[in-house]
Amino acid sequence: MEQLEAGEELLGSFDIDCIQPETLLFQTGYVTIQKRIRQGMRYKYYLSYPNLEVKMSLTGAVLNAYTLNLQKKERLQSSLYIALEQNNLDSLGDIFHAFFASIPHDWYRKNALSDYEGYYASIVYCYFAALGLDVTPEDTTNHGRIDLSIRFAGRVYLLEFKVNELTGSGQALAQLKEKKYHEKYQGKEVYLIGIEFSKTDRNITRFECEKVDS
Repeated sequence: MEQLEAGEELLGSFDIDCIQPETLLFQTGYVTIQKRIRQGMRYKYYLSYPNLEVKMSLTGAVLNAYTLNLQKKERLQSSLYIALEQNNLDSLGDIFHAFFASIPHDWYRKNALSDYEGYYASIVYCYFAALGLDVTPEDTTNHGRIDLSIRFAGRVYLLEFKVNELTGSGQALAQLKEKKYHEKYQGKEVYLIGIEFSKTDRNITRFECEKVDS
């Protein structure tokens, strides 16, 4: 959602029977053109949210679609913000574990959502984005991409997601350390958070956090 790419045909399409998500989001104003690049006789467009309010609204709507209990979702979001204010990382795992446990099993019928790292990462991203926090998905460094970066109260949290059945256990935090992703934020207070899931349990199986030594 923050780094969509599209061509002229995609943005200008009005075929309701075969409309692409990017086209629909653009035509309804949920994303807007941030930059365009000329490629010969054509243009390539980069799209993103027009403002913070739209970003919070859309990501909040995604979260609402995943749960039958909106009050519980609101409580978990409040708890998440308080945990960040207090820098209480141990409670973050419990908060997300509770949310994934609340997603109805019907969401997993006739699809393989739970098999993919991106599914879990997207939900965690929506949680932070819906609070209006400064988040960057696929944060680029000279050694690769950080799955999710969060900047809050002068601190930086770097998150990596893994699915155990695909990578084994203990790989999320290990990758953050091996790739030295924290070097991008040298001079700041940085925390590494590795979150691992099971496609069978459809929930968190391992939550590790570690502060980077200054």
